[in-house]
Formats: sequence, C-alpha cells, structure tokens
Amino acid sequence: MTKRINKPDYIFEASWEVCNKVGGIYTVLSTKAKSMQDRYKDKAIFIGPDIWEGKINPWFEEDKSLFADWVETAAVYDHLNVRVGRWNVPGKPIVILIDFERAFLQKDMIYAYIWNKFKVDSLHAYGDYDEACMFAFSTGMVIESFYKFHKLENKKVVAHFDEWMLGMGALYIKDRLPAVGTVFTTHATSIGRSIAGNGKPLYNYLSSYDSDQMARELNMESKHSIEKITAQQVDCFTTVSDITAKECKQLLHREPLVTLNGFEKDFIPVGKEHEKKRLAAREKLINVAEKLLGYDIHGDALLVATSGRYEYRNKGIDVFIDAMNRLGQIKQLQKDVIAFVMVPAWIDSPRADLQERLRVKRSPRTPLNYPHITHWIKNMNNDSILNQISYLRMQNRKEDKVKIIFVPSYLNGNDGIFDMSYYDLLIGMNVTVFPSHYEPWGYTPHESVAFSVPTITTSLAGFGLWMRKHGDDKGMDDGAKVVTRDDYNFIEVSEDICNYVFEMTTKSVEQEQMMRKAALDRAALADWGHFFKYYEEAYSIALDKSAERK
Repeated sequence: MTKRINKPDYIFEASWEVCNKVGGIYTVLSTKAKSMQDRYKDKAIFIGPDIWEGKINPWFEEDKSLFADWVETAAVYDHLNVRVGRWNVPGKPIVILIDFERAFLQKDMIYAYIWNKFKVDSLHAYGDYDEACMFAFSTGMVIESFYKFHKLENKKVVAHFDEWMLGMGALYIKDRLPAVGTVFTTHATSIGRSIAGNGKPLYNYLSSYDSDQMARELNMESKHSIEKITAQQVDCFTTVSDITAKECKQLLHREPLVTLNGFEKDFIPVGKEHEKKRLAAREKLINVAEKLLGYDIHGDALLVATSGRYEYRNKGIDVFIDAMNRLGQIKQLQKDVIAFVMVPAWIDSPRADLQERLRVKRSPRTPLNYPHITHWIKNMNNDSILNQISYLRMQNRKEDKVKIIFVPSYLNGNDGIFDMSYYDLLIGMNVTVFPSHYEPWGYTPHESVAFSVPTITTSLAGFGLWMRKHGDDKGMDDGAKVVTRDDYNFIEVSEDICNYVFEMTTKSVEQEQMMRKAALDRAALADWGHFFKYYEEAYSIALDKSAERK
C-alpha cells in the first residue's frame, strides 16, 4: 500500500548557508533548490543572513518587485529589515535575506524568553552562538510576519530549519505559529563533531557517552542545549545519513528520519564538453605544479586530490598525507603522482613569485622556496598540513615519484593562481581521496563521482555507507571504494589508500575510462531525483502533526 503524502502549500527553509557559501550545507541546499522549485514553484522560499555589508553578494539577485507590500509592512510594523530576490543557482528560487542586527538589542530578552519556554541554556554561550541565534530568532519573526500578512492560516505551511544555528527559529515558530509544521535537520551534531575533533573515540564508545556531560567537558553546553531541545520539540527531526542517525539517537535522545543528500547534475558537462574541460583542468594543474616545482612533469601523471573543510583529523587530511608518503616509497611505482591538498586555510595572498612564473611559457629549472604551497598563509610555521609534510620529509624533488602540493585558497575562480573554480579543477583529477574520520554525509566524494572522477572514502562517511549498500567489492573498478575505518586503525586506512592509488597508476587509458563511467553510474543513483522523496516524507510528517494541533 502506498503511503499517503501530505503536500505543503508553502515551504520556508532557513539556513546560515543560504546565499552564503561556507561549507557542505550550501551544496545540500543550493542543489536541492531546483527540485523544490520544480515541485512547488515560488511557494518554496529560502531564508538566509544578509551579511555582506554593502558588498555585492554573487549568489543573490535582488528583485524589489517580489512581495514589495509585505517588505514595506514588515519594516514599518515589525521592524524587520529584509531584502527579497532570487538565489543564483539552478532553479532560481525566491530568497529572503535578513539583516538581523536589531535583534542584538534584545538579546538578553530573547534568551530569557527561550529559557522560560523551552529551557534552552544560553548562559555559557561564546563565539558564534550569539550571531547564529539572533539570525535564527529573526528568521522566526520573518516567517511569522509573512504568514500573517499573506493570511496563510488556511494553507498547509512547513518551516524547515538547518543545523543548531537555526534552532531558535524553530522554537519560535513552535510557540508562535502552532499551525505550522516544523522540520529540523542536523547535518552533524555539534557535540559529536566536537568529540571527534578533540581526538576522542566517538564510534567505538558511542553507546557509553552522556552527551550533556560531554557538552560540559568540551565547553559546548549552549550549542548542545539548543540543538538537543530543538530536535526533541519539532514535528519532524531529520539527519542526512544512517551513521549520523545513530549519533543523533544517542546524543540528542531522539531517533531522526534519514533524509539522504542528493546532488543536482544539470550543470555538470557531458560528452565533448566534459572531455574538453577535463583536459583544460589537467593542463592547468600540471602547469602550476611545474612552475612551483621547477621541472617538467609527464603528461600522463596521475593527479590525485583531497579537499573539504580544514578539519585536520575529522576529514582525514592527516591520513591522506601519510598515504601519499607511503605511496612514494613503493619501488614498483612507475608514474609520477601529484597529490593536491585543496583545503582552504588562513590565507594571506597568492604567491607573487609563482604568479610571475605562470606569466611566462618557458619551464623553470629550479624550484621555488617552499615548493609545497601555492598561496602564502598567515601561520606558515604552525600549519598542521605543512608540518606533517615537513615531518615526513616529502621534498618534491624531480626524482621523487610522489609530489604533494597544498592549495590553501578557496577555489572560486579568482584565487590568483589557478583562477578556476573547484569543480573546473576537480574534473581533471584521476582519483580523489576522502579518508574521513567524522563525515555525516560527504559531499566531496559525492561530487567527485558526479564529475566522473573515481573516489575513495571511508565507512565513517554517510555517503560511504550508502555506497557500500550498492556494492564496492571490485576495488577501484567500481569507480568508488569504501575503506573500513574506526577510531583506531589509522595505519591500516593509510595503507589501503596507498594501495588503491597505486592500483590507479597501473590502469590503461581504456580501464580508466571504464572507471570514470562506473563512477558516473554510481552518481546517477544518488541525485535529487532519487532522494528528494525523503524530504517530502518529512514535510508530510510535520503537516500531519500540525493538523492535529489545528
């Protein structure tokens, strides 16, 4: 029997990463937007922070004709300063950006209200807690204002909030608009990420953790409090993978609905355009490497990369570097391997000496000083990546088969060295590696296979677990390999990655083409066309519960 789905008339989805590219949640929302727009047209409205302070936001196109009457009313009567426009992503959904500075004037009153209603402990707040919560509370006020102005009382309305940062918005709506169905998604629990990031064993001892006690120990009380209480209070609580669902059940004390993360494939080049972009990316990557290292690199070099947020242990950056060092010690290795660590760091500027070399076509015959890094960073002497490369004595000499290059800049097409976007460089890789120790989903390997690049990830990534369900027992021939990882098997994971990348160096051109096709076939099973149904189920659950309150 087919389960009845209760469809919303309006959906509001709020996140710190709407029109604000910070991390993986931006990818979730910006790629899901087209599916939402296709299904709900302009009745799916995203809400984000207006934090560009007069600068042009490249992802936001203001349209003053949209909801103009409400914008004016909200400013005069509700003291809400908003801009309305379109998100510059596939689907072009409507976006409301909020200037939430006024909320800080009432911060203590807001925290007292949320404490009295829901017992959220904001007493121990620090860092980004205040900023996030003032935006979240303002989000609740904006939804309430829009709802009342447009008389949506007889409509089926869902308000969806992403991550602990938007928890206060969800609680505000629960209290002020009980007829609205609330959904809360945690993409990674704040306390779980903190446990893993502080070097404590998360998975081997998960069932033994008292999350409240750990929050006190790790100085995470306020973030954990808002996240846990929001998860328990909303109509539908969701998370992005089976592995994070176990974490939520133990640490937040509520079992979530799993809403897998999809990917929008419409912008990925295909056919001749794909091959053209792949060759252009390889040419750029090899050229930068040659100018940095001071010698020619053979055109058939294996290009391998890792990328993502600079979480040295959680993202497995330490394992990746160790595995590349092991690979360089294999005597049977015939090909040059160039390993790129594409992880944004505390950047200072693009290297002027490297820029100068890139302006001329002739190949230099001497390496630059610091031949491991493409952009200067402010903490050169204390950077974990550079320190590990130095400790392992990876020198990037011509006779070394494995060269490693740290790219610490956001690859937005204007970094001063590559001047190409991350996706436009990703397409040129032979293989990518993401040895995550803590990874609720894992968009980096997901993006990789979507661009036909074979990838290696781990069993501690949500995407890795999903891939295992669809088989990964043919080594790299599947286009994706999942390495078993736990809290203690660093060396085994490093050795496995070393061996799989070595395997890639032995493949013929025809075999590599087959692997790229296998990767693309795997990605086709994980797009929003397959996964959006889980969000539709979440909306339905929330609406059913709100209907009971009506």
